[in-house]
Amino acid sequence: MNLLEKIREAGIIGAGGAGFPTHVKLNCKVEYFIVNGLECEPLLQSDKYMMRNNSDEIIQAVEEIGKAIGAEHLVIGLKEEYKDEIQALKTSIGKFNSRVKLHLSRAFYPAGDEQVLVYEVTGRTIPPAGIPLNVGTVVSNSGTVFNIYEAMQDKPVTYKFVTVIGEVAKPSIVKVPIGTTVKEVLEKCGGAITRDYAIIMGGPMMGKRMSKDHIESRVITKTDGAIIVIPEDHYLAQREKMTIEHMKNQAKSACIQCHFCTDMCPRNLIGHPINPHKIMRSIALNEDNKDVLKQAMICCECGVCEMYACPMRLSPKRINVYVKGKLRESGVKWENTTNTFTGNILRDYRKVPTERLVARLQLSGYKRQRLQEGEEINPIEVKIPLRQGIGAGTTAIVNVGDTVEKGQFIGRVEEGKMGANVHASIGGVVSEISDSIAIKAIQAEVIK
Repeated sequence: MNLLEKIREAGIIGAGGAGFPTHVKLNCKVEYFIVNGLECEPLLQSDKYMMRNNSDEIIQAVEEIGKAIGAEHLVIGLKEEYKDEIQALKTSIGKFNSRVKLHLSRAFYPAGDEQVLVYEVTGRTIPPAGIPLNVGTVVSNSGTVFNIYEAMQDKPVTYKFVTVIGEVAKPSIVKVPIGTTVKEVLEKCGGAITRDYAIIMGGPMMGKRMSKDHIESRVITKTDGAIIVIPEDHYLAQREKMTIEHMKNQAKSACIQCHFCTDMCPRNLIGHPINPHKIMRSIALNEDNKDVLKQAMICCECGVCEMYACPMRLSPKRINVYVKGKLRESGVKWENTTNTFTGNILRDYRKVPTERLVARLQLSGYKRQRLQEGEEINPIEVKIPLRQGIGAGTTAIVNVGDTVEKGQFIGRVEEGKMGANVHASIGGVVSEISDSIAIKAIQAEVIK
């Protein structure tokens, strides 16, 4: 099998984003291959862990990917404050006489946004609603690249490194089999240290909030990289309870049209025609300005506008998400009117410092937590979703009662469809098949 076939067989999807099938993304020829090691969201450290401990594997995989896609430039983007990771990667680059270059960035948010990273490395603006391929580039998360190395050794994706941080007894980076419940991950980390808490799956800016009532049903998937535990009355948890009508009323009564949301919008700063303050005005004044409202369709939902820029603590991002949803329901699609996009000359002065963002989010205490490493979960049962990431779901190729081994195919994507295969993350017996495949580990009998 060639590299793309091995990636497809291993069921690799984007490990740090929406989960786009990697064998589809890398089926191209480009000038740049960029590895995203910037860990876009504050507090997350799983990618750092992998770059620090698996730098040899990452560099070898980058070289093979570069050959497969004909990339002239191989670049790993990471923050200049990542001293240990930089040293590990430099050592591996020298060890393998690699042509990989490191692009070091200031610690700002969202440095790891795919389009922002491409702009930083190449100086090229990806067109709104476009992809890196439009400017001769492909970007993969460092975790994805590590998974590709594993696929080169014929090992499928069966686990994730997950950052567990916040209101937990033992903040840790844990190796978690796919399909393990969030509850079991938390228990491995000593459990929550506050009675009433909420969970953020992913980062504090773009992660999905959920209540503690769902920790027994929510499982770790191929795209999950972090669990953040916050008090239930925390600012971030309470904001999620606000209704869209309340957000609209706030815009009507309190938006002062300072346009800080636009001035600091990362996509506006690389040249995209999005002006959140105009969208807020249209909503507030019931103007129904379709040309303005359509701009919401190219919002990347990073949250800078409402979590950092707005002095009135309004909700431009969620207004954009609401407008975007309504437009899509109506069949509206974004169309570029020009192919020329120019970054703002003041961009470097308008980047959001990560340290200040963390303070604004009232999370500074968690940033100082020391994470334990080397933890690994051995669950007695997993429930592996048949659909993970973007694309079609898989069809189960096992039956209830079958005994499976770790790494065995259990769900395959139909030929010709875009999706990702799934594999058993533990050995055991298939106990249930629905939209997930449940596997129970075989427990050794105790001899009395």
